[in-house]
Amino acid sequence: MAEPKVWLTKELVDYQEGSVVSRTLLEKSTGTVTAFAFEQDEGLSEHTAPFDALVQVVEGEGEIIISGKPYRVREGEMLLMPAGEPHELRAVERFKMLLTMIRS
Repeated sequence: MAEPKVWLTKELVDYQEGSVVSRTLLEKSTGTVTAFAFEQDEGLSEHTAPFDALVQVVEGEGEIIISGKPYRVREGEMLLMPAGEPHELRAVERFKMLLTMIRS
C-alpha cells in the first residue's frame, strides 16, 4: 500500500529548456498518473493509445489535436482523450499537465 503524500501540483515537474519532462506519480495495472512539463512550442507527435486518458491542465496553455480537431486547454481545464483516437499535443506557452490513463 502506498503511503499518503501531499504534493504541490505545479511543483511535480520542472521545466527544462527545449524539452518535455515527465514524472510518473502512480503506476498500477489499471492505469497511470503522470505529470508533464512542456517548454513553449514543445510537444508530443501524433500517436494513439488503447485506453481513455484524461488531461488536467495545471499551468499554462496547450493545444491538443484529437482526430484532426484542435482543442485549446488552459490552467484549470480538463480534456478527455478517447481510446483509439489519434492525438498530438503542443505547448502554446509553457505548459504543465497531469495525465491519467485508465486501462480498464
